[in-house]
Amino acid sequence: MTVTETQIPKTEVPAGEAPATVEHVLTLDCPEGPGIVHAVSGFLLEHGCDIIDNKQFGERTEGHFFMRVHFVSEGDESTLEVLRDSFAPVAEKFGMRWQLERRGSKRKVLIMVSKFGHCLNDLLFRARIGELPVDVVAVVSNHRDHEALVEWHGIPFHHIPVTAETKPEAEAALMELVDGLDVELVVLARYMQVLSDDLTRRLDGRAINIHHSFLPSFKGAKPYHQAYARGVKTVGATAHYVNAELDEGPIISQQVVDVDHTYGPEDLVAAGRDTECKALSNAVKWHCEGRVILQGNRTVVLR
Repeated sequence: MTVTETQIPKTEVPAGEAPATVEHVLTLDCPEGPGIVHAVSGFLLEHGCDIIDNKQFGERTEGHFFMRVHFVSEGDESTLEVLRDSFAPVAEKFGMRWQLERRGSKRKVLIMVSKFGHCLNDLLFRARIGELPVDVVAVVSNHRDHEALVEWHGIPFHHIPVTAETKPEAEAALMELVDGLDVELVVLARYMQVLSDDLTRRLDGRAINIHHSFLPSFKGAKPYHQAYARGVKTVGATAHYVNAELDEGPIISQQVVDVDHTYGPEDLVAAGRDTECKALSNAVKWHCEGRVILQGNRTVVLR
């Protein structure tokens, strides 16, 4: 039986007071076709919901449709499950991949870092002031350089050294943390170890990396020195999902900054740090807000 508006739990409200409301985000994608927007908006109207913001995109080349709806409903925490159960038949009819979450719910995030700490510091600060909808449940590093910083934020720090011989054991220890802490997103904040193909498969769609020096240019050691030698006029960074192709996963966010001949190698490094922080924080924010939809080796970001 389809749950109707009258079956959504209502909170008794004293006369003269506004009813309690809760905000949700519905994210979906499916094959392109007529009636999708009508079905979604009709469902929300039927259940007494009010749309606050809607973003949608129809990819004509591949015939695919993407949508993110931010809406409000009366009710309480239980309303979310009622709406999920009710929307399932609509999603099935159109072959949708979909998620319905309460807006502002925090994702459990594990951050990985090596010796460069600027992206880690930026993410911890943004999480602390509420700019990112995340709960950083752990930080993992193959070095101890940032242990004091992490512990100052009140977050557990896990030192997992990695060598060629111990890499399988190190990755097993990492996955034990990911599974044990119910981690929803792993963020590689300048973690300078290559993940194995097996680990990238296990983290598919839930691991984000930051690549310095504007992927795919200037790979390898000292990328900003390479950029200086080429006389570049822009530097930047790319945040992308991790996959088996090193630094070539689906792109989520990119940042660039103009430079000129007066920039020495260290100036380029400093400029690059800012782009890395911003590209990575944007990618984490958009992912956790349900704005990023993976489609093959590319993403649609409904900002």
